[in-house]
Amino acid sequence: MAKRKRLTPAQPGTPVPTERSASAAPLAPLGRAPIAQVAGDASITAAFEMVRDELQSARREGRMVLALPLKSVRADYLIRDRLVCDADEMEALKQSIRQRGQQTPIEVTDLGQGDYGLISGWRRLQALSELHEESGGLERFGVIQALLRLPEDRPAAYIAMLEENEVRANLSFYERARIVVQAVQADVFESDKKALQSLFSTASFSKRSKVKSFMPLVRALDGALRYPAQIPERLGLTLSRTISDDPGVAQALKQVLSRADVASAEDERMILERSQSRPDASKPKAGKPRSSDAAATGRQVDTALAAQGLSISFARGRIVLEGKGVNSDLNDDLTAWLKSRQQ
Repeated sequence: MAKRKRLTPAQPGTPVPTERSASAAPLAPLGRAPIAQVAGDASITAAFEMVRDELQSARREGRMVLALPLKSVRADYLIRDRLVCDADEMEALKQSIRQRGQQTPIEVTDLGQGDYGLISGWRRLQALSELHEESGGLERFGVIQALLRLPEDRPAAYIAMLEENEVRANLSFYERARIVVQAVQADVFESDKKALQSLFSTASFSKRSKVKSFMPLVRALDGALRYPAQIPERLGLTLSRTISDDPGVAQALKQVLSRADVASAEDERMILERSQSRPDASKPKAGKPRSSDAAATGRQVDTALAAQGLSISFARGRIVLEGKGVNSDLNDDLTAWLKSRQQ
């Protein structure tokens, strides 16, 4: 019977054997199979690309609100239709932005090189610009929220601007006519007819007709008027007819307006009203020739009188002198002159 080998305790300094020899190859770290890892990496890449494409698509289609520096938005990209902005309304808008921030994005188009052209939202851009300046450059007022629009061409951009303002603001007929005139002059549209039909395609025939009727007034006096948006509809239509019938009236009115002391829309309206022909009631009936006396009647535009704040009219045996220059001194001078005529 074979003897069993006796086990003896390990002696100090004796190396302890390991489970595997030093010559054995190192074990590979635990992990996924190679094909599973490749498939996972491809899935992650595809997900990132899908998110990227969706973000780019949302940006292009105007579904993403962009935060743009104020200085990157060009307010002069389009000729603006709004001529004036009520001071109280602007202050109310600024107060709202101070308290709640900008609630409605503006609309812009990408001009490249980090610049954007303003399509709609001029009042919001103006309010933030004023707040940024008043606050000494506060960062929260130096950025404006915007939606990117990609109109097919400049006519489409003008249409977008007008549609937004027609909904949000009550433009005057002068302002509507002015944007038509300016768009044609800038070669955005080839003719007045095309501009009217494109810019006011959803307006009624009556509304387009009134816009068209204001265009002679815009072409004749734009730049000479200080409060054109405040001209009443009836007065504007009358002025346009008068200017169309006699182009010389426009030049006389320019001289009057340049010399007159116009401090308010009311002052300007009075000057324009005085420049018009006599009331319809004093016009000769149709079919009857006008006499030399009748032809000379009506309100007259006299630049020398206008510079003194005066206008004169006469009809049916009556002379009317009115304006800021009518005072007690003028009354005394006229009375003395009339008396001298009898001597």
